[in-house]
Amino acid sequence: MQMLARDLMDPDVVTVPPGVPAADIARMFADRGISTVAVVDHQGALEGIVTEADLIRRLVDEDERPRAGWLTRVLANPNIAAERYARSHGRTAGDLMTKKVVTVGPEDSAAHIARLMEEHKIRRVLVTTAGRLLGLVSRSALVRALVEPASGLTVELSDEDIRRAVLAAMRREEWANTGNIAVGVREGVVEFSGYRQTETIGRALRVLAENVPGVKQVVDRTLLPPVVFSP
Repeated sequence: MQMLARDLMDPDVVTVPPGVPAADIARMFADRGISTVAVVDHQGALEGIVTEADLIRRLVDEDERPRAGWLTRVLANPNIAAERYARSHGRTAGDLMTKKVVTVGPEDSAAHIARLMEEHKIRRVLVTTAGRLLGLVSRSALVRALVEPASGLTVELSDEDIRRAVLAAMRREEWANTGNIAVGVREGVVEFSGYRQTETIGRALRVLAENVPGVKQVVDRTLLPPVVFSP
């Protein structure tokens, strides 16, 4: 079974009110060895998040930069520039925080959390329910999810079950053409035959099969399509 957010989250998330000074947050990060604080109101409702990246942005914007050319200034979005200035020069958590926080529910899967992290290019997500903070899932927790479910687990599937699972996985991928590639399984060994468009697809097929429970080995006998010369 895939681990869920409630299994992966750290419930001990440091919270601060919006009015706490930025200097105090920096001190928390240094003293406690943390990189994130959640900003909550007096009733405990989540308002935003402040990370170490927000504090680093403060230092970056203090560095002297060459004045932009006139064309850059004309094309620049003033709202974006103003938002960055307010966040980088803000003196409180309310000014620094990211308001559009990526959150998940306690029943969301590790795979869903991983996809959100990749799409939004973030290192952690907050777990909430009805707007209230429950915990935080970090990248390191996701790595742990890859290891713990598999430890001590032995999967026994028939060759036909494995073949069906491989074909089902192929149908979910646009690059895996089941019309040109045949799949055979014998004693847990998966064999691909037929034609694949590129060497990369052959490598991806091997990886796909290796991720199916019960597969002991993968043999790739696929070939690149023959070159046809027209008269």
